[in-house]
Amino acid sequence: MATLEIKDLHVSVDTEEGSKEILRGVDLTVKTGEIHAIMGPNGSGKSTLAYSIAGHPKYKVTGGSATLDGVDILSMKVDERARAGLFLAMQYPVEVPGVSVANFLRTAKTAIDGEAPKLRTWIKDVNEALARVTLDKEFAQRSVNEGFSGGEKKRHEIAQLELLNPKFAVLDETDSGLDIDALRIVSAGVNRFSAQGDRGVLLITHYTRILQYIKPDFVHVFVAGRVAEQGGRELADQLEAEGYDKYVKAAAR
Repeated sequence: MATLEIKDLHVSVDTEEGSKEILRGVDLTVKTGEIHAIMGPNGSGKSTLAYSIAGHPKYKVTGGSATLDGVDILSMKVDERARAGLFLAMQYPVEVPGVSVANFLRTAKTAIDGEAPKLRTWIKDVNEALARVTLDKEFAQRSVNEGFSGGEKKRHEIAQLELLNPKFAVLDETDSGLDIDALRIVSAGVNRFSAQGDRGVLLITHYTRILQYIKPDFVHVFVAGRVAEQGGRELADQLEAEGYDKYVKAAAR
């Protein structure tokens, strides 16, 4: 069993007014075999947590730690974190003009594994992964995310997740902008990944609709850069009924 452990994490970003603290002491432990959902209002620090774990240079860690099986990941470069077993699905995947999906996926797989996959079996694997998220094989010849619909971008990320098969998947608002069919397809991909039993998922979302398809073991309420409450999946139902208001008011005191 692998463990992603975050202790008293503080993160700041530079603004025109100076440094602004976004995360104010986050504690969170995710083990393989578990699905954790982070919910909270806009501006609460959910995406900051995701990007800080992944190593985005915009976010400056000013205190605390993040370890994977006891090894400090905050001191690692972005590619080293990926090789250690971290995967980030971004809320707004970036376009990479001139780089085909096929080349992107093979380059990523080679970087993760340290050797290139055998071409014949790799093409088969890619086509099968694309088919599972209802993308045809011609999709692999398109430039990464260029001209993709919102649903295509998110389904492509799920194909990446299945092909790279990391220890931990950090999914930043994977349900954002998805219609009902795409939401089901994306959720099924996350469930296939989790069903291996030795993989961990950290799912960040505003809404409970994706939790109708992906059943979390733990739910964490994020407000003002901290975990304000945590519990089981019943907490998500409570949030759907009551909203975040009481947590926001408590944090403002």
